[in-house]
Amino acid sequence: MSSSTALSARGSRLALLVIGLCWLAVLFDGLDMFIYGSVLPHLLETKTFGITPDKAGDLGSYATFGMLVGALTAGTVADRIGRKQLMTACVTLFSLASAVCAISGSLAVFGLGRTLAGVGLGGLLPTAISMVSDYAKGGRIAITIGVLMTAHHAGGILSAYVAKWLVDPYGWRSAFWVCVLPLLFVPVLLKLLPESLSFLVAKGRTEEATALADRYEVELPAVTARKTAADRWDALLGLFRGGEWLQTLLYWLASFGGLLLVYGVATWLPTLMRTEGYELANALTFVVVFNLGGIVGMLVAGRAADRFGAPRIAAIWFALTAAGVYLLSAHMPMGVTTLVVFLTGVFLNSAQTMIYATVSIRSTPDNRATAVGWTSGMGRFGAVFGPWLGGQLLASGNGDWGFTAFALAGVSSMVFIGIAALRSARQPQASDDQEKLLAAH
Repeated sequence: MSSSTALSARGSRLALLVIGLCWLAVLFDGLDMFIYGSVLPHLLETKTFGITPDKAGDLGSYATFGMLVGALTAGTVADRIGRKQLMTACVTLFSLASAVCAISGSLAVFGLGRTLAGVGLGGLLPTAISMVSDYAKGGRIAITIGVLMTAHHAGGILSAYVAKWLVDPYGWRSAFWVCVLPLLFVPVLLKLLPESLSFLVAKGRTEEATALADRYEVELPAVTARKTAADRWDALLGLFRGGEWLQTLLYWLASFGGLLLVYGVATWLPTLMRTEGYELANALTFVVVFNLGGIVGMLVAGRAADRFGAPRIAAIWFALTAAGVYLLSAHMPMGVTTLVVFLTGVFLNSAQTMIYATVSIRSTPDNRATAVGWTSGMGRFGAVFGPWLGGQLLASGNGDWGFTAFALAGVSSMVFIGIAALRSARQPQASDDQEKLLAAH
């Protein structure tokens, strides 16, 4: 085996190690995120803590507000302490927060637990995306992120089965105790997950970066060292310099609509399907089918985005999502409904992820965490609004309008990301230069 072939093989093993560990972390993220929606029909039926639809919507928004805080601070914190340490802290936080939910004796304490869990959940996802982007092969960032995000939907599937198997015989608290188990994964992350090479180089820790690169026989990335708080703010301000401000704003608006749709549907899908006349077991089955679609969608969209461009694929996917979500407002035969739920999952979940992929591809390695974190963070305002909106519609007796409202959010994201795609198409040279930079990385 030639030295170049050996170098490639060791680099591939390192990439697989990083992606595999991040995949497991995001799996637990998805479990913790979706578990609330999976147990919500039970909480409403038993009137646990005196919960009502509008209060349930507020609770859903508490978690997404926490995710907003976590996502907005993730880039800055990751640039300060490192992506490995931040990922470990996030897994620890949302696991312990689930314990708070499990032992809670009031709605206020339960809400506190969901808010703290949201901080950890919101901080983990953009950090994991940035981490795998660091180690992805040139030109394959979108598919790598797509593979990572299948874990989020695998966690959603797991949450539905946890609810189906444990809630009736053991109570809703048992589901949240399952979400504490990721604490056992923390020592594994600390021992096996390498720190981001880009972070080490940017912090001037060249000896540590060189030792890690030599250990796995990979090349060091070309990153400009960033050592001061002023430099970190400069990374954020760089998103608005020149003509970038409009592109950044379009991505933020598209992310707002996308996450409103994602978390609105994730929180209320089982309950809304109950209002359409389906049994609870079937409503939870729809959660499984929806997330199976999400896994398929991530793989399909990732490959399509690497070939045709992430913004273009995101716009098409959001259009198809809006159509699928709107169809769910009609009571159809079980087989047809299941197919529509599956296809909606295919397009909805991967459409939002392709926004992250677009931002990651357009960013340089040393400010990628900031760019992805802020795009995710601004979108979290939509994630806060979505669960609240669903609760208000149900509380006012307008649950049938829930799917229609979420479909309109999909249309808005299609428009914003479509405009962003058109603007990118008019700047081919800038795109080519960025791809060359990523290939070198």
